[in-house]
Amino acid sequence: MHTITDHVTGVPTHLRRLESPIGRIEVIGNGEAIVSLAIERDGALPWDGVPEQGDPVLDRAVEQLEEYFAGHRREFDLPLSLAGTAFQLAVWEQIAALDFGEVVSYGELGLGTGRATAGRAVGGAVGANPIPIIVPCHRVLGSDGRITGYSGGNGIPTKSWLLQHEGIAHIASGVRVSGRPSDDSENQLDIDQFAVDELTVDQFPVGQFDEAAVGQTA
Repeated sequence: MHTITDHVTGVPTHLRRLESPIGRIEVIGNGEAIVSLAIERDGALPWDGVPEQGDPVLDRAVEQLEEYFAGHRREFDLPLSLAGTAFQLAVWEQIAALDFGEVVSYGELGLGTGRATAGRAVGGAVGANPIPIIVPCHRVLGSDGRITGYSGGNGIPTKSWLLQHEGIAHIASGVRVSGRPSDDSENQLDIDQFAVDELTVDQFPVGQFDEAAVGQTA
């Protein structure tokens, strides 16, 4: 994964959309790299009124995302353009290094940036990630395996679906959710109901991080 820090603003001229089990996805590029990814929320995407205009990088991104949702891809090989503060970039770099099915806590991310007690800053940086899924911020959990929030798509149900897809056990809205991945690529996100199984909290690593300091956007 190659990361650069150039960015574009204004109405996108390079844009592709795709259907997915968690709703429609919109991927935007600058002609050389991916700059943002949005997941449908309440039936809408940020640039729904803009016609699609692909390029080789966006076409690769759509192909790789389709492979990911079909269960045939575990990592992305795409050039990315991430624009943010030095702290945000440091957090996103750590997240981008996570493997499929691997998780990290907010506290561990803080330690990795040298700011072990910067809970809200870490949560804010995770929530501000402009390229979710490809930069897999859904793999960031509280120290007890709890989802504290998610800024993409329909929030916690969307993050829970992605975690289940990768076989990651977690706690969503107070419910312990099995990490058993689905074999059905047509398994669509249901924001009202999603499969749960009983687990024990002992299955999750416990650290010294106070997840309440993270907030609800990560």
